[in-house]
Amino acid sequence: MGKMKNVKSLLLDNGQVTEANNINGYLIDAPDIYIEKRSKSICDVPPMKTGNRPADGGQLIIEADEYEEFIKREPKAIPYIKKLVGAAEFINNKKRWCLWLVNVSPNILRSLPLVMQRIEACKADRENAPDEGRKKLALTPALFRETMNPKDYIVVPLVSSERRKYIPMGFLHEDTIPTNLLTIIPDATLYHFGILESNVHMAWMRAVCGRLEMRYRYSKDIVYNNFPWPTPTVGQQAKIEASAQAILDARALYPDSSLADLYNPTLMPRELLLAHQQNDRTVMKAYGFSTKMTEMECVAELFRLYTKLVEK
Repeated sequence: MGKMKNVKSLLLDNGQVTEANNINGYLIDAPDIYIEKRSKSICDVPPMKTGNRPADGGQLIIEADEYEEFIKREPKAIPYIKKLVGAAEFINNKKRWCLWLVNVSPNILRSLPLVMQRIEACKADRENAPDEGRKKLALTPALFRETMNPKDYIVVPLVSSERRKYIPMGFLHEDTIPTNLLTIIPDATLYHFGILESNVHMAWMRAVCGRLEMRYRYSKDIVYNNFPWPTPTVGQQAKIEASAQAILDARALYPDSSLADLYNPTLMPRELLLAHQQNDRTVMKAYGFSTKMTEMECVAELFRLYTKLVEK
C-alpha cells in the first residue's frame, strides 16, 4: 500500500489541536531526536552525582525508633552520627541517621562496643553477599560504598509523584548524608536551584524522564546532563537568584510541613505558588521564551537548543 499524501500531523496541546510539522518520539513538534545517556552535561554547570549507597544490610543505619536508645547506650558515638536522607526522608521529612565513620581512628572505634557490633555485622553481611563487588566492601565494613559528604549541595529525589507540578529540590549541608536515592550537585548555587525548580526544567523532565509506575524517575544521565541551560545576562542571573531564594523563604513560612505537604497540588500554600510562578517567569525571560508559551511549545524550543548544543 503506498504512502498516503497530504496527511496532516495534529497535536493536542493544552486542550488545543494544532497542526505540527513533525511529531517526534517524545510527541513534540520538533526534529526527530533521541535523548541518550550522557556522562557529562552539555553545558558548563556543576556535575550531578548519585548519593551514597550504604550496601550495609542496614547495619550502619540507625532508624528513628532506635536512635534514642542507641545514643543513650553509646553516648560517645554521637560525634560520628549524621542524619541520613533518601528521597522518602527528604520529601516526607522522615527521621533517619547513620554511623558516618570516615577517617575515624581504629582506636576510637575499638572504644565503642555498640558501634563495633554494627561494623562486625556489616562485615558479615558483605562477606555473605552474592555478588563479588559487594563482597569486596567487607574490607571496609565501617564505611558506606561511597563516602561523599560535600559541605553544601542541592538534592534532587530520584523518584517523585507525577501529581506535583514541581519536583521538590533543596539544599542540604555536611551534617546530612544523602543516599543513592537522591542525586546531588555539590557546590551548586541559588542560580542553579532557580533553573532546576523552574517550569522550563520541569517541562524538559516530564518530556524525557523515565517512569516508575507513573511517578517521575529523574536521571542525571538523561534529564540533567542533556538539559540545555540558558545564557543569562548578569542582571537576569541576579533575578533568578532572588526568585530562587523567594521559593526557599516561602517554604520556611511552614516549618511544620513536609515538602510532600507543601507540593501537594491541593494544599500548596499561596506564598509558595506565587514564588514559583515568579521564578518561572524570570527563568523563561532568561531563555527569551514568551511567558504565554505552552509546555509543549517550551519543550520544542528546548529540543532546538539541545540540537544546537550537541552539534557544536
